Amino acid sequence: MTTNAITPPSVRTTGLDDAVDAMADILVGRPIAILTGAGLSTDSGIPDYRGEGSRVVNPMTISQFLGDETARKRYWAGSHLGWRRFMSVQPNAGHRAIAALELAGVANGVVTQNVDGLHLRAGSRRVVDIHGSSDRVRCLSCGQIFSRDGVAERMAAANPWLNAPEGVELNPDGDVVIEHYGDMVVPSCTVCGGDLKPEVVFFGEFVPTEKFAEASALVRGAEALVIAGSSLTVNSGIRLLDQAAKRRIPIVIVNRGTTKGDGRATLKIDAGTSEVLGALAERLTASV
Repeated sequence: MTTNAITPPSVRTTGLDDAVDAMADILVGRPIAILTGAGLSTDSGIPDYRGEGSRVVNPMTISQFLGDETARKRYWAGSHLGWRRFMSVQPNAGHRAIAALELAGVANGVVTQNVDGLHLRAGSRRVVDIHGSSDRVRCLSCGQIFSRDGVAERMAAANPWLNAPEGVELNPDGDVVIEHYGDMVVPSCTVCGGDLKPEVVFFGEFVPTEKFAEASALVRGAEALVIAGSSLTVNSGIRLLDQAAKRRIPIVIVNRGTTKGDGRATLKIDAGTSEVLGALAERLTASV
C-alpha cells in the first residue's frame, strides 16, 4: 500500500460535474475510507446541529444526564417522543452511494458520527458508529445492553400519557424538545435496577477507546479519505483527518458550508452529499 503519496494542491472547479470529475480523478484506483456526519442524513429528514439554517438547540451534556434526575427525565421524555419518528426515516441517495462504493470494493467501509443507523439500513457492511447508535441502551451500573425497542415498549407502558404528536421536530440525535416531563417514569435496568442510557456519546463524553481504534484502523487501511456531511467541529473527526494528513494521502471534503478541515483538503466541494456521492459512485463503480 502506498503511504507516502503527496497530496496535490487543492482543486478549484466551476460546477458540480467538474467537481465530481475532479473528485473521481483524485480517488480512482485508491481504496477509500469514508467519514460521515449529520449533513449526510439531512436529506432523510434528520436535521444538522450546525448546518446552515439549523435550529438553535442545546443538546444535553453527559454531566447533566448523570448528575440530575430531572434532566434524565427530560431527556428520556423527549428521546422517547422522537424515537418512532427517528426510526421511520429512510436512507437517502448518499447512504446508498456509500454502500454501493463498498460493495464494489472501492471503499473499505465508513466511519460515521451519526447515531441513526441509516448506513446499515442502506446496505453498508463495515460501519464504525464512532458516536454509538440510538437503537441500543446500556445500563450504567452493570453494563447490560438492551434493545431500544424493548425499552421503548416499557416506557410507553409506564407513561401512557406520553404520545408522539404529529409533526414533532427531531434533533440530530433523535431527541425532541418537550415542556412537560415531571411525571415521566424512566424504566430501570431489569438486571440490577441501575439507570439506563442510550448507547450514544453525549456532548462532553469521550469516544470509547476501542471504537476510535476501529475507526483509526479503517483510515489506516485506505489510500484516500472522503469526509461527507461533517463540519469537523467534533474532535473525533479532526483526529481522523489528522491521521490522513500525516500520511499525506488525498482528503476530499463534501459539505455545505465551511469545515475545520477545508485548509487541508485536496478538494473541497461545497454541495449536497446525496448528489455528489451519487454521481461519484456512478463514475467509480462503472468499470468495476
